[in-house]
Amino acid sequence: MHLNKNQNNKFISFWLLFSTFLVGLIIIIGGLTRLTDSGLSITKWDLFSGIFPPFSLESWEKSFFLYKKIPEYKLLYPSMTLDQFKVIYWWEYIHRLLGRVIGLFFVLPLIYLTFKRTLSKNNLFSFYLIFLLMLFQGFVGWYMVKSGLIDRTDVSQYRLSLHLTLAIIIFCLLLWNYLKSISQSVFESKTKIFFYLPSIFLIILILQISLGAFVSGLDAGKIYQTWPLMNQSYFPDDSLFSDLFSLKLFEKPSLVQFIHRNVAYIMIVLFLIILFIVFSNENLVYLRKSAIFVFSFLLLQFFLGTLTIIFGAQIFIASLHQLGSIFLLIATLILVFKNSRN
Repeated sequence: MHLNKNQNNKFISFWLLFSTFLVGLIIIIGGLTRLTDSGLSITKWDLFSGIFPPFSLESWEKSFFLYKKIPEYKLLYPSMTLDQFKVIYWWEYIHRLLGRVIGLFFVLPLIYLTFKRTLSKNNLFSFYLIFLLMLFQGFVGWYMVKSGLIDRTDVSQYRLSLHLTLAIIIFCLLLWNYLKSISQSVFESKTKIFFYLPSIFLIILILQISLGAFVSGLDAGKIYQTWPLMNQSYFPDDSLFSDLFSLKLFEKPSLVQFIHRNVAYIMIVLFLIILFIVFSNENLVYLRKSAIFVFSFLLLQFFLGTLTIIFGAQIFIASLHQLGSIFLLIATLILVFKNSRN
């Protein structure tokens, strides 16, 4: 197959866009896997044979037997039936299968483009870095699952956060490269927002999403189901303020929820400053629409986060909150990209 330059650029743009979509999808499915306590249902990491789910009753019973050996089953779900096990198994299976699909969908076109020598050196480096991160992500995923198979009833919140953060980084790199692939005909600018404020906002957003993984890993969204106060206090009454500066910080659900709440407040204040700058400078007119989108998604995400707390991380609302973070991330990355163009 031979592609001319225009067809080649369209192919690369579509490849990057669909890869971005698939990574966003697996982030959402990963969140649902966590919310449904499905992440430990497959206790083995079979890279190739794991492509196929159990087909016979015997193979289903074997998988269920392996699950019965871990603390999560023994301590939390000792009365689980085989049919109930199948539900959580399918969530984790789809998550793992999609990970394999993403890897193949990304690497096969990459190999083709490499041999056709249609990519610049910068693009080659960037794309192969993304692929290496995808491979590493597979290892991190198993490293995370492994933490919940012996001495815990759940995975390590640290490893869960690492797994999610790495997925977010891959998502951002893919989307950034997609925006670069279409930038010549879409984005042009001269004046920028000073102090790299949109980039700072993006970094804080990624940190906030990482904190969200700690909230999820510690089930911190199921406590202090009040807002704006945590019960009758601004600071959680089961902790000391000094704990914020100790190793206990990421071990206590109430502290993690407290930090997650307050980072959200910081993000709103910071973006109000960005909005003021954008709308008070006529040279930044080109950023106004993007800024409004970011602020709209930020307010929606704040609202969904508040509902998640009030309703004790009910699955539907919590999953909407996770989905909202993806839309907010997309809008923010577009704003940062447009602000970075010369």
